[in-house]
Amino acid sequence: MPVLTREEAQTRARLLDVQRYAIDLDLTTGDDTFDSTTVIEFTARAAGDTFVELKPAELRGATLDGQPLDPTALDDNRLPLAGLTEGPHVLRVDAAMRYSRTGEGMHRFTDPTDGETYTYTQLFLDDVQRVLAAFDQPDLKAVFDVTVTAPDHWTVLANGVTTRQEDGRWTAATTPPISTYLVAVAAGPWHSVRTEHAGLPFGIHCRRSLAPHLDADADEILDVTRRCFDRYHEKFTEPYPFDSYDQAFVPEFNAGAMENPGLVTFRDDFVFRSAVTVSERQTRAMVIAHEMAHMWFGDLVTLKWWDDIWLNESFAEYMGYQTVNEATARYPDTWIGFGIARKSWGYDADQRPSTHAVAPDPEAVPDTASALLNFDGISYAKGASALRQLVAWMGEKEFLAGINNHFARHRFGNATLADFIDNLASATDRDIHAWAEAWLRTTGIDTLTAGVTAEQGHWTLALDRDGSRPHRATVGVYDRDLADARSLVVRERYETDVPGAGAPESRPGLRPVLVVPNDHDLTYAKVRLDGDSLETTLRCLSGVPDPLTRAVLWNTLRDMVRDGDLAPADYLATALAHLPEETDVAIVDGVLGFALHQIADRYVPAADRAGARATLTDLTRDLIRRTEDGENPGLRLTAVRHFIDCADRTGTFQGWLADGAVPGGPDLDPELRWRILRRLAVLGATDEAAIAAELDRDPSATGQEGAARCRAALPEAAAKEAAWERMFHDDTLSNYLFNATAEGFWQPEQTDLLAPYVARYYPEATALAARRGPAIATAAGRQGFPGYAITHENLKLGDEQLTRPDLTPALRRQLVDRLDDLRRALRVREG
Repeated sequence: MPVLTREEAQTRARLLDVQRYAIDLDLTTGDDTFDSTTVIEFTARAAGDTFVELKPAELRGATLDGQPLDPTALDDNRLPLAGLTEGPHVLRVDAAMRYSRTGEGMHRFTDPTDGETYTYTQLFLDDVQRVLAAFDQPDLKAVFDVTVTAPDHWTVLANGVTTRQEDGRWTAATTPPISTYLVAVAAGPWHSVRTEHAGLPFGIHCRRSLAPHLDADADEILDVTRRCFDRYHEKFTEPYPFDSYDQAFVPEFNAGAMENPGLVTFRDDFVFRSAVTVSERQTRAMVIAHEMAHMWFGDLVTLKWWDDIWLNESFAEYMGYQTVNEATARYPDTWIGFGIARKSWGYDADQRPSTHAVAPDPEAVPDTASALLNFDGISYAKGASALRQLVAWMGEKEFLAGINNHFARHRFGNATLADFIDNLASATDRDIHAWAEAWLRTTGIDTLTAGVTAEQGHWTLALDRDGSRPHRATVGVYDRDLADARSLVVRERYETDVPGAGAPESRPGLRPVLVVPNDHDLTYAKVRLDGDSLETTLRCLSGVPDPLTRAVLWNTLRDMVRDGDLAPADYLATALAHLPEETDVAIVDGVLGFALHQIADRYVPAADRAGARATLTDLTRDLIRRTEDGENPGLRLTAVRHFIDCADRTGTFQGWLADGAVPGGPDLDPELRWRILRRLAVLGATDEAAIAAELDRDPSATGQEGAARCRAALPEAAAKEAAWERMFHDDTLSNYLFNATAEGFWQPEQTDLLAPYVARYYPEATALAARRGPAIATAAGRQGFPGYAITHENLKLGDEQLTRPDLTPALRRQLVDRLDDLRRALRVREG
């Protein structure tokens, strides 16, 4: 399929002014296709030729100004519009469009619990063409009128308030000018909770089978929504620009959520069927805040071309975390979770060959295919970290003033990085343009290395910077607590600029036992502690009083392991010593996840793997014992989950399943039951009959995914071959069932059994990606990759595959990243 190039988009934007789309969708025509009629009113500024995009199952007809166009002229996804005259035109396109099972276009899902069917659109980045004919680029905004015919018992949601007409069709209120990729429809027998806030209708929606679970959390979800909405109106001078605010939790959604104006779609994993931690609830709240921020930055003001996608995502990521902190005290400090889970995502991405600038040069994003590759830890986590650093440097008041200038100047229009920087610069006397060049146009991570010297009565910190960016950092200075040798107390915190204006200033007092550069995690840089501070960290990490500082220190140790500067065994020993005292769930979950899935399963030599897992089994068992008082159920749940994932106590697990509970709690809900059964499958301690019985007990969509994981995890040749055939040769397999099967298939305990599949993976993944498109290509390159085969042979096969010209861009990007991770694992093992 031809992709749209930046040059083509610029040419078309100069030629056309698009005023209105009238879209008529009929979702009652069968299980495979739906009818789509699109009428586009537009003006040609001059005579010329152009094209409109669509990907129909059947193009039934098209007319331009009432004159028929030849349907056979459709070239892949482009219908030529030749010989346009200057002035107004009306294009009408009638087509049958195909439903998707991959989360792209109009996704269709039948709930195995009750047989009800749901559809929803996901039109980002260029998938509007799968649903309707469009001039598919972000800077050709228009108003949209949407009409939908649906089964009688369905409800239709859209960007604007929807009304059911007497003839049974649903009409949505006309939108303000929006980009084509932001059009949204969600249709099905939704369970809805509706309210009103600030004079606007608010609603949350999910599948009927999830109704009890949504109802249980409705107060929390709506409270977060209202508080964030109000907080944004305190920050932004521009009012919310749409007529309603619906949030639909939809099945088999590829991303976390999508910022469709007035109708945000979320993955329905956020409707919790089983027990979750406060950290997971906080993540849901952050995503709610993130998507709401997009209503202004992304929807009201939209990028002109996809090189500026970071403007959308970095801003929303920063605002999501910051606004949840400001709007509600329901959760811990959001920046702890950001530092542990998100920032490490950015650090990892920024050290791979595929790294790119937060704001890449336009020439680096020549088409939509290349743009799609930049939805990564750089555009989200690094970009948000850069904005957090910017706020620390220029001041929040000035930052918000610049943002509000940006909204006022570009409302319902499009803007570029240059516009954004100019608007920020208008609110401050600081050199924002120089800051942007240093932070947004460069790649890689700076490293701040601390050196501490002491003389009688004074000490001095020198921060050596390996890199090029300016940093405003908070330095934390700690002494030992005289009442408790394992605890530390804050002597002082002070701000410093790196590089500084002159020689480091000495500070009064004895040499501190711990000095933490970037103590409050306000900048984006790797940290290397001085020798004494590193020793204190390894011995006293749990005694650091602030969880955000502990997160910075854990990230420092993580980076050192990845860079070969700290032995994996030392990281495990530190976790064993200090995690039992940790109270923050995000830290415990992040440290255990890295310790198991990276250190134990990838970084230590195969001969040492059992010992590493035994250490983690002892650690998680200790955490379970220490949480028996019930005061921190989220911490206990986290410990139980990781114990299940790392232990080989099949008798213990069978006993828990039989009893329906962990002794002392928690009860085994569906998530824990499937987790245990998957571990038993990996260990060869269950069979198909037990999996089928559990599926009878939980026939939901999540249960189907659990069964797919378990079946793929069985250490039997026939089970592996069947799973492989489903993944790589059954093109009806949905995106979620593909992911679940892949997650079960590759297991570090089964390397000998799986060895023949490593060589098969590369050519078969390449063919799959070409057949099924970017979403499945990404899944095949991520979940489907043989990441536990830590061998030079795997690396050699992968490098050879990268030389093939037939790799799709999405799969190529994933292979580049996974192979770099493999190289790092080999270096750590052999170093």
